[in-house]
Order: sequence, then structure tokens, then C-alpha cells
Amino acid sequence: MKLITALIAVFCLAGCASKKPIIDKKGVDMVAYEQDLHECQSYAAEVDKTGKVAGGAAAGAVVGGAIGAVFNGSRGASRGAGAGAIGGAAKGAASGEREQAQVVKNCLRGRGYRVLN
Repeated sequence: MKLITALIAVFCLAGCASKKPIIDKKGVDMVAYEQDLHECQSYAAEVDKTGKVAGGAAAGAVVGGAIGAVFNGSRGASRGAGAGAIGGAAKGAASGEREQAQVVKNCLRGRGYRVLN
């Protein structure tokens, strides 16, 4: 139960991390930019962050369990799997966030904006 709660917390925090890209605003119609940004963010929402979190958790659990088993048998395997799952989920969430940010930036560049970050 603790693992599930931790995974949900990691996933929720990852969702709060998105930020607007920085663009060169010189000569930009900001009303049109906000519309384009919203559309680009809609495309970015198609990135499967849930799959990345789940995949990261599964991979982390396997690695953590194996390391824990080496040091403390089956009890260590259980604890290691839990810790690995949390770390893997966080890594998967971060990966999903980076991919979403890149989709937004690519979309804006494709629409002619100069993205600075």
C-alpha cells in the first residue's frame, strides 16, 4: 500500500512540473502565441506518461529487488524492490515530463517561434 501511495504522489508531482517555454517575444502577437501554445500543449498531452511511470517502476523494482536480495536475502529483496520501484517511477515521470516539454518546443518552432530554452 505504501508503494502505491508513493507512486501516485510521484505521478501527481510530475504533472505539476510543466512550465512554459521561453520565447523571443519581439514581433510576436501574444494572443496568437497563447493559442498556439495551448494547441502545442494539447499535442504534448498525448505523450504516455503513465506508461513511462509504470515502466520505470517495474524496472526499478527488478533492479532494487536483485540488489536487496544480494545484501539481505528475501527480506532485502522486498525492501529493495519497493525502493527501486519508487525511484524508477520518479525517473519515468521525469522522462515523460522532458518528452512533453520537447514536444511543445518542437511544435512552437514548427510554427515559427524562436524558442530560447
